[in-house]
Amino acid sequence: MAFKSTALLQPNQIAKALGCALPILIADFVHAADDKTVLQMPVVEIVGADSSLKNMAGSVNILTQEELFKSHVFNVNEALRKIPGVNVRDEEGFGMRPNIGIRGMNPTRSTKTLLLEDGIPLSYAPYGDNASYYHPPIERFASIEVLKGPEQIKFGPQTISGTINYLTPNPPSTPSGSLGFTGGSRDFYDGQFNYGGTWGDFGGLVDITHKESKGARDNTHSDINDFNIKGVYDVDSHNSLTLRANYFQEDSQVTYSGITDAEMRNFGIRYNPFKNDTMKTDRWGTSLTHQLSFNDDVMLTTNAYWSHFHRDWWRQSSTTTDTQCGTAFRDARLKGVAVNPDECNSTQGRLRDYYSYGVEPRLHVNHRTLGIDNELDMGFRAHFEEQYRTQENAKPLGGATTISEKNDRDTEAYSGFVQNKFILGDWSLTPGVRIEHVNFSRTNELNGVGGKSSLTEVLPAFGTTYSPNEKITTFFGFHGGFSPPRVEDAIDNAGTLVDVGPEKSWNYEVGIRTKPYTGAKLDAALFHADFQQQNAVGSIAGGSTPLAAGEALYQGAELLARQDFGPLFDSDHNVYFQAAYTWVATAEMTSAFRCLATSGCNNATAQSLARGDFIGNRLPYSPEHNLTATIGYSNPIGFDIHLETVYVGKQFSDFANTLEVPANGNGQIGEIDDYVVLNVATTYHVKPINTDFFVSLKNLLDETYIVDRTRGILPGAPRLIQAGFKVNF
Repeated sequence: MAFKSTALLQPNQIAKALGCALPILIADFVHAADDKTVLQMPVVEIVGADSSLKNMAGSVNILTQEELFKSHVFNVNEALRKIPGVNVRDEEGFGMRPNIGIRGMNPTRSTKTLLLEDGIPLSYAPYGDNASYYHPPIERFASIEVLKGPEQIKFGPQTISGTINYLTPNPPSTPSGSLGFTGGSRDFYDGQFNYGGTWGDFGGLVDITHKESKGARDNTHSDINDFNIKGVYDVDSHNSLTLRANYFQEDSQVTYSGITDAEMRNFGIRYNPFKNDTMKTDRWGTSLTHQLSFNDDVMLTTNAYWSHFHRDWWRQSSTTTDTQCGTAFRDARLKGVAVNPDECNSTQGRLRDYYSYGVEPRLHVNHRTLGIDNELDMGFRAHFEEQYRTQENAKPLGGATTISEKNDRDTEAYSGFVQNKFILGDWSLTPGVRIEHVNFSRTNELNGVGGKSSLTEVLPAFGTTYSPNEKITTFFGFHGGFSPPRVEDAIDNAGTLVDVGPEKSWNYEVGIRTKPYTGAKLDAALFHADFQQQNAVGSIAGGSTPLAAGEALYQGAELLARQDFGPLFDSDHNVYFQAAYTWVATAEMTSAFRCLATSGCNNATAQSLARGDFIGNRLPYSPEHNLTATIGYSNPIGFDIHLETVYVGKQFSDFANTLEVPANGNGQIGEIDDYVVLNVATTYHVKPINTDFFVSLKNLLDETYIVDRTRGILPGAPRLIQAGFKVNF
C-alpha cells in the first residue's frame, strides 16, 4: 500500500454519531473477503515506506529510531530541530510544553501545528484549545514523521503549517527488551525499561520511563513518569486489533512568568523568585485500532480514541506586569529589586480537566479505472471535547480559596475527506477535499450564562509529482489552510458570540527529493502561505494584545542535505554530514488587524494594529534563519561521535518590532538576538554484551541566550553533561 494512514474510533458518543452501521458494515466486508488474503498488521504511518515518497505531493521528513538514539536527544525540542521548516522554542528546559512552529508560524504552545501519535490526535483539545501543556517523553517513540503540503487534508483540523506524527514501536517478532539509564548535571535522571514480543497471534509491548531534572532556571524542577502498553492481536487472516493504553504523570516546580530586563541585569538570566509555584498533571489515554483487509488492494482502518488530561497549576504570577502580588511587588521587579514570594498574599490555581474522544474510519483502495492506476483514500471523523476550567484564588498563601472562574466548554467536530491519486507513469495527480464542521458551546457555571456557535469550512487540495527515474522526484501542491478558533475566543465569558472565524490561508509549495549518487540525499522546497485571516492574541505576542485578526504572508525555502562518505567510497568507516536549513524570507502583516475582543480594544497596541501602523512589520517569533548542521564519524567496531551546531536567527517579540529595550523594561518586548549552540554526542556499542554506552554534552560552550519574551524573559538551557547505558536483551 503506497499510503498507509491511520484511522480513529472510540466510546459512547461515537456510537451515537455513527449508529450501528459500522459493525454491520465490517461484518459484511469480512464475509465477502477472500479467505486467502494475508493480513497486514495495523499501520499508522503517514508514509509506509520510502517507495511511498515517489507519489507524495508534499514535503515529508522522517526521523528514525537510530538517529534519535545516536543523537541522545533528551526532549522533543532537540529532535525536531533536525527537520527543515521546523522552529522549536525552549521553555522550561525539559520539553514538557513544547513550542513548535512550522514555516514561520508563531511556535507558542504549538497552537499552529497538528500533533498526532500513531495517527491519532495527541493534543488534549485540537479543535477547542490546541495548546501543548502536555507532551510525552521522546523516549516513548520509535520514529517521527513531519508532513507539509496538500496531503495534510487527510488529517486536520490544523492544516495551515504542518503535521507531526509520533510513532510508537510495535511489539518485536521475538521476545526482547531493553533497560537504559542516563544521569547528568542539574540532577538529571532518566530510566527506561521496555519489553515485548509476539506469541502466536498476539503481540505485546510495555514501556516505562521515569525522568527528572532541574530546569533552565532557578527554583524549577520536573519529575515525570510515563507508562505505555501496546497489544496487537490477529483475529484472523483479514482482521487485526491494536490496543494502546498510556498514563503520564508530572509533578513539577515551575512558574509561568518570565523575568524583567532589570532582574536579568541584576541577578542573571536564570533568576526566578517564584519558588512556590507548582504544576501537577495526569493524563490517561487509550485507543483501539481495527484493521480489515478485504484483499491486497482494499483496507478499512478504524480507530477509536479517548483521553483525559488533568492539570493543576498553582502560581503567584503569570506575567511580569500582573499585580497578583500587588503593585509594589510588580514595581520592585520592574526596577530589578529582589522580591520574596513568601510575602505575596496570593496564589492562583488554574485547574483544568480536558476530555477528548472520537472515531474515524479510513478506507484505502488501490484501483484501476479507465486504464489508470489509482489510490483512493477517504475517511470520516466524529470528534468530541469537554473542557472543565476552574480558577481558585488563595489569600493568604496556603489559605482558604475562593472560586473566580468556573467554565464548561464543549466542542463537537465532524469532518470528512476524500483524495484520489492518479498514477500516470512518471507522473501523479492528486486532487482532494476536506470538510470541517465544528460546534462550540460555553457555559459560565458561576452565573449560568452561556452561548453556542458553529462553523463549516471546505478545504480543497491538489498535488502533482514527477519522477523520471528512481533518483529524483519533483512535486508541486496547494491546499486550503484551516485552524479553528478557541472556544473562549468564539464565545466570551458573558455568553456573547464573537465573530472570530477560523484562520484561513492558501498554501503553495514546490520542491524536489533526490538521491543523486551513492550516499547523497537532498530535499528542498519553496513555500508560500497567504493568510486571508490570521488570529493573534496577547498570550503569543507581548502579553497586551487583545484578540485580533488580519492578513499575513509567509514565504521562504527549506533544505535538508546529507552526505555519507562511507558508502560513497565503499568503506566501513563513515564520515557524514547533514544540514537542515530554513529561510523564512517573508513573515509580515499585510493588512490592519481588526480587534475582535469584547473588551480591551482601546488598548494602545490594539489601536495601532487597527490603524495599520504595523503593516509590513515582521510577525513576532518568526526568525528568518534556522540551521541545524551535524558532522560525525562512525566505524565498524560500534563507535559513533558527532558535533551538532544549532543556529537560530534574531527575531522580534512584539508586533511593533521594538529594537531597543527600556532600562526598566517588563521583559516582554525587544528584539531577541540570534544564538548558536553546540552539542556533542558519542556512542559505543559493545557487541558481546549487546550494550550501548554513551556521553553527550548539550550547549558545549555554555552560551546564555534568550528564547522567549512572551510573559517575560525566559532563557535557553545551560550546559548539560549526560552519560548512560542501554542494555538490549
